Amino acid sequence: MRAFLRSPSLRAGLAMAAVLAVAGCGRSGGAADAPPQRPPTEVVVEQVAAGPAPNLIVLSGRVEAGRSVQVRARADGIIERQLFVEGTTVAQGAPLFEIDRRDLATRQRQAQAAVASTTAARSNARSVFNRISALLPRNAVSRQEYENAQSALQQAEAAALEAGAALDRANLQLDHATVRAPVAGRIGRAQVSEGALVSAASATLLAQIDQLDPVNVVFNPSSSMIADVRHQIDTGQVKVPDRHHVPVTILQDDGTPTALAGTVDFADAVVDPATGSQVLRARFDNPEQRLLPGEFVRASIEAGTKLSGVTIPGRAVSIGADSASVLVVGADNAVRQQPVVLGGQSGGRWLVQDGIKPGERVIVDGWHKVRVGEVVNPVASEPGTDE
Repeated sequence: MRAFLRSPSLRAGLAMAAVLAVAGCGRSGGAADAPPQRPPTEVVVEQVAAGPAPNLIVLSGRVEAGRSVQVRARADGIIERQLFVEGTTVAQGAPLFEIDRRDLATRQRQAQAAVASTTAARSNARSVFNRISALLPRNAVSRQEYENAQSALQQAEAAALEAGAALDRANLQLDHATVRAPVAGRIGRAQVSEGALVSAASATLLAQIDQLDPVNVVFNPSSSMIADVRHQIDTGQVKVPDRHHVPVTILQDDGTPTALAGTVDFADAVVDPATGSQVLRARFDNPEQRLLPGEFVRASIEAGTKLSGVTIPGRAVSIGADSASVLVVGADNAVRQQPVVLGGQSGGRWLVQDGIKPGERVIVDGWHKVRVGEVVNPVASEPGTDE
């Protein structure tokens, strides 16, 4: 057997077979057997068109109480009791503090005594005047006596009026010993405690009540922004059906509108020379007290309808920390990233203020599957798929 394997002719045949096997393997890995190229990724695009759209302006503002009232002392005395729980909602007229009434009650009794005394003096002066008036026609008294009696009656009547006014004031002071809430709202912490001396003359601050329904949101837009909106309205670019009813909607952190809606009720005509801004105020119903005074919020103001506005679906927008962008498919079907300046959001669509022009194709679905520069297969979106 070993001799058979040592045969030169056999070794040559085996070598040839090995060469043919290698050649066959090379032919099986050629272009004919190469894997097919991956087709372009399919993405859904929307061709941007201009048309009527809400003219939405997004501003930051600060929440203020509808009414903020400082409760101050209107009577002198020592605080005996605090009658409310700090941080709770109180009704209008609810008792808040009780001031020591003893001194005030004494003053009231003194005033009552003065009224009784002056009333008696007035009655006596009237009787004297009536007697002298009857004697004057018979010349039984002099003219001087008549005038003296008349003057005494007038002074007695004035004294009685003064005493009555002093009694009214004493009654009022005694009534003010019970400090009541002037408005309904949420009361803050007490500024005084039991045993503290309060004064009506210095109007000692006792507490503060903030009315939380409704509340106001104050914005400070630049005067240039206000002027630009007015220019658009005057030139017919924006149509405002009712300038006295401008809707405002509070936004979430991601720009999504909330259910908190109000209207603009005040616009200052004066520009702050230090900041170049104007005051704009909106009023919101706040029954659930979701808006609290001092809170900063973002809101969308619907300043009419933009006749040639550009909107895109909300799902097409990628929002970063400081900017927003979309992916656009060019004429060569290549993907490019396009920064955009957004206005407000309405009906699931963003108003685009800058960055996109009518006719461009924006990727609305599938943008997370492609890269910038990649060639894609764009498919037009179906109407009514914005949500």
